[in-house]
Amino acid sequence: MAKKRTKKKTVGRIVLRTGEALVEAEQGWSAAEPEVVIGELDGPVGYAIANLLGDQTKGHSRVFAILNCDVQVRPVTLMVSKVTVSDTRYTNILMGTVQAAIANGVLDAVRAGDIPKARVDELGIIVSVWLDPSVVDEKVDFKVLFETHRAATSKAIHKAMHHEPGIDWLLKNQDQITHCFHQMALDANK
Repeated sequence: MAKKRTKKKTVGRIVLRTGEALVEAEQGWSAAEPEVVIGELDGPVGYAIANLLGDQTKGHSRVFAILNCDVQVRPVTLMVSKVTVSDTRYTNILMGTVQAAIANGVLDAVRAGDIPKARVDELGIIVSVWLDPSVVDEKVDFKVLFETHRAATSKAIHKAMHHEPGIDWLLKNQDQITHCFHQMALDANK
């Protein structure tokens, strides 16, 4: 008797997808706002990763997301700081807690099926990282910081891979959404 073949769901070429997210706990320093670009390593994302890694800039080091030294995640994920790094404490938090959180968020996205497991060696991710500079002056709960960055990374990847928010939702909700910092400026002028 012939085996019945099941049709596998395939994902076509992933040239370049983008996503962003905001996750925060009660504490202001906990905010995580990653922006991600995901694509195949033999396309624009792969070229960008190679160029960014080879063109380091003082205060904006680019590093791979790792679970720990000597344990890089797949898909290859390059972290780029949105904030100019000039403080050793900030560097240690960014290249410790946040780096590990991003690595875990990437693996969470693979486990959830947002990134096809069979494609992890073909894809690359660039994560533009926001770490509030106030972490150097605050008493930081590193478990909270880890969880917010982990969740935000996974959420941004999910949104990128599922094209969220969709254009129909954006058009429908455009007039109901005000950028929070714009609203703060409007409120300050009252």
